[in-house]
Amino acid sequence: MAIATLTMTDEQRKSVALEYLKAFDNAGVTSTGGSILDLFAADAQVMFPKWGLATGREQIGRLFADVGGSLASITHHYAEFTWVFSGSDLVVVEGTSHGEHKEGPWRAGVPEWGAGRWCDVFEIRDFLIQRCFIYLDPDYAGKDTARYPWLSES
Repeated sequence: MAIATLTMTDEQRKSVALEYLKAFDNAGVTSTGGSILDLFAADAQVMFPKWGLATGREQIGRLFADVGGSLASITHHYAEFTWVFSGSDLVVVEGTSHGEHKEGPWRAGVPEWGAGRWCDVFEIRDFLIQRCFIYLDPDYAGKDTARYPWLSES
């Protein structure tokens, strides 16, 4: 990771995280028309469940292409976000989403056990994302039910 040179406030870190989430909702295009990858440091890391750890913009681009290739659309519910600031470079945001996966639609809470609830842990320095670990159920269409007997009971 790069050495920090610019001091940032929590609100500035929040604005970088929001720009990332809004770009994800906009097929990877930022509010200025740039690529979502421009929001990351050159040696950044992103972790996505069932994909693994991507290091550097090239691998992060491949991760986003793989995950994004299975989604027709996604919308994050910004008004419902919960933000946690650490007093350092870490920002945690918990939220909900809905969208269309290639295997079907999803919406947080429908069903209650399904996809749509998520939590992202960001490390943001120098106005760039250094690390983003994404915690969610990647079974957007809710098809992986055979391995969980309690789901057939609902």
